[in-house]
Amino acid sequence: MSDTADTFDFIVTGAGSAGAAVAARLSENARHRVLLLEAGPPDTNPWIHIPLGFAKTYVDAKVNWKFESAPQPQFNGRKLYVPRGRTLGGTSSINGMVYMRGNHRDYDDWRQRGCVGWDWDSVLPYFKKAQNQQRGASEFHGTGGPLNVSDAASTSELADAMIAAAEQVGIPRTTDFNGAVQEGAGYYQTTTARSRRWSTAKAYLEPAKARPNLVIRTGCQATRVLIENGRAVGVEYQSPAGRQTARANREVVVSGGAYGSPQLLQLSGLGPAEHLRDMGIEVIRDMPAVGSNLHDHFGIYLMWKCAKAITMNDLENSWPRKIMAGIRYGLFRDGPMAVNGIRAGIFTRTDARLERPDMQINLLEWSTLERSKDKVIPHPFPGFTLGPVHLSPDGRGTVRLGSPDPLAQPAITFGFLGSEYDMRAMVEGVKLARKIADQPAMKPYVVNELVPGLKAASDADLEQFVRDTGVTNHHPTSSCAMGTGTNTVVDPRLRVHGIEGLRVADASIMPSVVAGNTNAPSIMIGEKAAAMILEDAA
Repeated sequence: MSDTADTFDFIVTGAGSAGAAVAARLSENARHRVLLLEAGPPDTNPWIHIPLGFAKTYVDAKVNWKFESAPQPQFNGRKLYVPRGRTLGGTSSINGMVYMRGNHRDYDDWRQRGCVGWDWDSVLPYFKKAQNQQRGASEFHGTGGPLNVSDAASTSELADAMIAAAEQVGIPRTTDFNGAVQEGAGYYQTTTARSRRWSTAKAYLEPAKARPNLVIRTGCQATRVLIENGRAVGVEYQSPAGRQTARANREVVVSGGAYGSPQLLQLSGLGPAEHLRDMGIEVIRDMPAVGSNLHDHFGIYLMWKCAKAITMNDLENSWPRKIMAGIRYGLFRDGPMAVNGIRAGIFTRTDARLERPDMQINLLEWSTLERSKDKVIPHPFPGFTLGPVHLSPDGRGTVRLGSPDPLAQPAITFGFLGSEYDMRAMVEGVKLARKIADQPAMKPYVVNELVPGLKAASDADLEQFVRDTGVTNHHPTSSCAMGTGTNTVVDPRLRVHGIEGLRVADASIMPSVVAGNTNAPSIMIGEKAAAMILEDAA
């Protein structure tokens, strides 16, 4: 088990948004030998790298775990689809590429909870270090980092109209959601470069993979952290050749994301003792917070028939358009395949008394007849969607083992609609989306509301619509929450409480979900984690 060929200084489990950053940064020091394990394949699927291709990877089991939640009683027993990346780059290789950091006060709140070093002023340097901002360096943005962040490859009639409509209801226009003020309506920036996706595999691993001290093993799923005398000493993993073991002289860094990290810790004997015993797993340390406090954004989709053939529906429903789009993208890297179809959005408040935005509304330049874990079918006519997303829900869920089989999917339960405020915010979000669609700026584009349709008129109707169709917005966090209290898993240096040589570095360590897409914060966490690990190893 201690064969020299399988002994490393650091082992990182999971090559996703954070894990790829951690491994690449650790390997910059040639003294450290680093092993990076990734359960999925290399990121060779061509749809990964085409911005519009995320509609394909959304349902592709070759690069997507395609999890499902347990039946959710607040949704009449519905299971929610939970896509997560299963390839180099993790979810950064299959997501919508929106670059969003969250609200400054989110991080200051973390500091107020005892997470020293995680306030906005402390994390901003790591956002900037990661970034290669197309617009250049500024107080809020950096250049020269591995992660390319770009403006939309082109403008859009629908996006321009939606932004103008938001102004007509009193929401100001913004040119930078990641600047001094988050609130407003405008175009999103994306993790792309030259109309190609810029995942963490592309940003961090591609430049690092030639380093002799970095070993990247794909198709290798971590199944247990080896713990001896209260210290993590290695990892057991399933490989194409069978079960393997690697030893870590210094540290094991768990970076499996908000579902994978608590699952691996529980498989390793770290978690709620009663649950572990029920699963037949030896309890190394009773840690009730492992897999608890799952915090995610809750979303819903309102759809309209569009008066102009300018949507992604029109592309998908026409072979001549698809062929021309493919030629245009191949030759010039522009056209509909060069964008993500989520070019603009809004951050606002559902109640004027709130101190910061609690609602994000995304413009999706398509509408769907069916959207499931197996297929996405657009309407046979032009359509678009406004998607309200609740950014600060009260409800919390759990991640538990679904089986003692380490290769089985975890049991995921969401706490959506966990309070009266959670439901009220969603109903207000639906009303605001409708109000925006009804503004003069949107009149040339709206034929009629498809979903939920005007028959859903009362608050009771809208509450039922929320229960019938609401979904996760795919931003899971907090299942291995950082802090100093008993209901936390890691300390502010991301060290697992009570276990030496073991850290967690990914979105699962967030004390609470930030107000925005979570890919950029996950990368920041990877950057900051690597800096702390190297500092402690010096």
